[in-house]
Amino acid sequence: MESVLSSILIFGGTGYIGRYIVTASIKMGHPTYVYSRPMTPQTDPSKTELLKGFKSMGAHIVQVGDLDEDEKLVSVIQQVDVVISTLAYPQVLDQLKIIDAIKVAGTIKGYGSGPIGSIPFATTIISKRFSRFLPSDFGVEEDRVTALPPFQEFLDKKKIIRRAIEAAGIPYTFVSANCFGAYFVNYLLHPHDNSNDTITVYGSGLAKVVLNYEENIALYTIKLADDPTACNRIVIFRPPGNVISQLELIALWEKKTGRSFKRVHVSEEEIVKLSDTLPSPQNIPVGILHAIFVKGVLMNFEIGNEDIEVSKLYHDIKYHTIDQLLDIFLVTPPSPASAAFE
Repeated sequence: MESVLSSILIFGGTGYIGRYIVTASIKMGHPTYVYSRPMTPQTDPSKTELLKGFKSMGAHIVQVGDLDEDEKLVSVIQQVDVVISTLAYPQVLDQLKIIDAIKVAGTIKGYGSGPIGSIPFATTIISKRFSRFLPSDFGVEEDRVTALPPFQEFLDKKKIIRRAIEAAGIPYTFVSANCFGAYFVNYLLHPHDNSNDTITVYGSGLAKVVLNYEENIALYTIKLADDPTACNRIVIFRPPGNVISQLELIALWEKKTGRSFKRVHVSEEEIVKLSDTLPSPQNIPVGILHAIFVKGVLMNFEIGNEDIEVSKLYHDIKYHTIDQLLDIFLVTPPSPASAAFE
């Protein structure tokens, strides 16, 4: 019997972290499917170009409509071994539709033989593959974090998805990737603005955070999707070289650039007031800043015996430390991005 890699279906593949995960899946040799709405003249040209790029790399672009089209959704899921969702905040609860479709499809259920001819890459091979659903977590560990109400409501929606997966008996891996490194380096340091000599510090700036490079998050995620060790486990991304405070990050950036920055602190009281007064969903990012950079929720709990710290699991992946990520910003800085909250 010859072994083949699991086939992977990705929802939200044109989103911020989704595009990294699609690219990693393709590069690691997995038959990769990207679920997308059909292209129309109104489709964002950048999304169209991204999908064309994925297709040229070997991905299958599955354009079958919205998640409400139950039969089409089930049919697509029946063709793959692993389902990964990277849907953004506005679509978090839409994952309940994916869960229902997985239950009907009946193919995401642990070890099993891939059906002959079900996908173009496996027409003559029956292989032992491990099926899994990875929902759209990729942030803080929502089951162990409390936050200001706007952010807590977001986390509570993610908890609903976790509990629904568990109740359905669907094999899963919950990925707590903490902070997207390039995203927050851009947000905190503004490295693209050479005229700016002021950096905002949230709270005291002493709370420890975890900044993981998006390319590493994607590689680890694809490794986890095919690893029975990670089945029905929470995997926390806390590599020691990526644990840093805001003040340490600024000092490191000053050392690398030879520049000096004025630190302007925003107090916890000011942040809480903004969270209370800003309308939704503008108050959600404020709640995120408070939880991560003021309260330090990423590092205020111990990793339990039932959990996995990802860098200890895959020694073959050399993750980028925050020091190395800043070196990337000196040469080819990743473009700034904004999170989708509406």
